[in-house]
Amino acid sequence: MNMPQKPGQPGMGVPPRPMPMAGTGPLITPGGGARPAPAPERRSMVVGKGISLQGTVTDAERLVVEGTVESQMMHAAELMISHSGVFKGEVEVDDAEVAGIFDGTLTVRGNLIIRATGKVMGNARCRRLQVEEGGQVSGRMEMLGDAAPAPAPRPAMPVGSSDVEPLE
Repeated sequence: MNMPQKPGQPGMGVPPRPMPMAGTGPLITPGGGARPAPAPERRSMVVGKGISLQGTVTDAERLVVEGTVESQMMHAAELMISHSGVFKGEVEVDDAEVAGIFDGTLTVRGNLIIRATGKVMGNARCRRLQVEEGGQVSGRMEMLGDAAPAPAPRPAMPVGSSDVEPLE
């Protein structure tokens, strides 16, 4: 039995309207109006609470650690360790926020924020440091200069120097 087709359905001579690919133009909403396409999101990787990951992360722009990560060397733009997160290993990032535990070698080309529940153990290098009351640093802390590439390592800077900015 042939069912009558409504105008606009495939097969009636009216081709279906193609949907734009993300980031290529306005999106058509159900009401027929257009809205701008959303900006592309950063490539993010979230290691959830209760998850343990071992290995190397290479292409994540943003790494959020709520579980446990063990990595020999990792590069990313942002590292965020939540209060339940643990990161063990070596990492080089633009900016980092530690509310959980970091144990290893941390190089931050920009801001390192250690929250009240955060603990950084091992070697840490950063350009700018903020430590909330209660945040802990155990090990070696080195402040990077303003030049992009870091020169040969300087002697360790004692925690509590004038370059450390407490958060309110």
